[in-house]
Amino acid sequence: MRASGLNWQGLMEQLRQALPHCEVTDQSLAYFKYPKRTVSVNLPVRMDDGSIRVFRGYRTVHSTSRGPSMGGVRLREGVNAHECEVLAAIMTLKAAVADLPLGGAKGGVDVDPATLSPHELEGVVRRYTSELVELIGHNEDILAPDVGSDAQAMAWMLDTYNENTGTTSNGVVVGKPIPLGGSYGSKDARGRSAALVAARVLEDRGESLERAKVAVYGFGDVGRRAAQTLAAQGALVIAVSDQDGATFASAGLDLDALSAYREQHGSVAGFATDITPAEVTELDVDVLMLAYDYGTVNAGNAHAVRARYVVEATNRAVLPEAERFLTEAGVQVIPDLIASIGGVVVNYLEWVQDASNFFWTEEEIEAAIDQRVNVAVNDVMGVARTRQTDLRTAAYALALNRLHNATVMRGVYP
Repeated sequence: MRASGLNWQGLMEQLRQALPHCEVTDQSLAYFKYPKRTVSVNLPVRMDDGSIRVFRGYRTVHSTSRGPSMGGVRLREGVNAHECEVLAAIMTLKAAVADLPLGGAKGGVDVDPATLSPHELEGVVRRYTSELVELIGHNEDILAPDVGSDAQAMAWMLDTYNENTGTTSNGVVVGKPIPLGGSYGSKDARGRSAALVAARVLEDRGESLERAKVAVYGFGDVGRRAAQTLAAQGALVIAVSDQDGATFASAGLDLDALSAYREQHGSVAGFATDITPAEVTELDVDVLMLAYDYGTVNAGNAHAVRARYVVEATNRAVLPEAERFLTEAGVQVIPDLIASIGGVVVNYLEWVQDASNFFWTEEEIEAAIDQRVNVAVNDVMGVARTRQTDLRTAAYALALNRLHNATVMRGVYP
């Protein structure tokens, strides 16, 4: 399930399509075109056999016009500077859609974590953090989990930063374990919000999730939570996939039994009727939930998509050339800027809790996430109705207006 590549030009073309629907001009858009900074670092790490292996790492800060930057750290083979720049720009847009006082960032290390021992992976994560220690901080650039990184990796980053700086600054990292200043809801927010956004969009179009057929591409933390939330609202989740296979049941999958099966066997393959992951994107369903990585639907497979709604539960799951085809075919794409917004919202709430040293209950966190997600979705749908445009263009227009206003008020220095 390796995703297709990102393209900066495709993002800029989509942003230009939003210009007629907002106050931003081509000149104003120039501020958005260039990240604030991109750094690359070499990471020598001593392996378990005593040898030294050098890894390549990156960190892009796209914008700080609305506040300190925040973004994930990807531990994935093939990560490069261009990927980080595009995803950092999307994080800037997403934070603006959510109306959060944050900018966008993204980083990563070109490594396959599955090939490393836990000790070796810890060495990579700690060395990466050490190389960036002068550029990150709770008021500068905040690190978050992403593909290949988890709460344990965030704990290592936090400890490394504090050891290097002689501080106890918990807010430099989000998505960390609760005993270290993490937040309830961190693991589930993105999948849960993707399902809630899908339900809200369908409701706005006079439809219901009751008995709606759903396929989920990517049954990790995000896809699993999205599937459970959709099923709780009456949907039938008939197919899911992971890195090693996919399973299908026309009458709907028992998600609790499936989760237990995957925990035991390491994959969903073999649970019901086996199909290929690619076939999950081709099923005749009402909702196709994309919860794996960017580029899942691209120019090569867009023609085979038969879902009526495609939900980007992860950033850039539908590439621009694919979205043009889907739109012409009458498929409604619910874009990442609203569908996966729960992740950045819960990260923001964790950052706020760390700054105040006051922590909310799980129920309070879920309510706060839902409230902010609902406001963002309603804002985007309001722009879409007023301007008679699609949801992605509306989300871009809303984000660009907010970024433009912040940039204009700041002025140009010197």
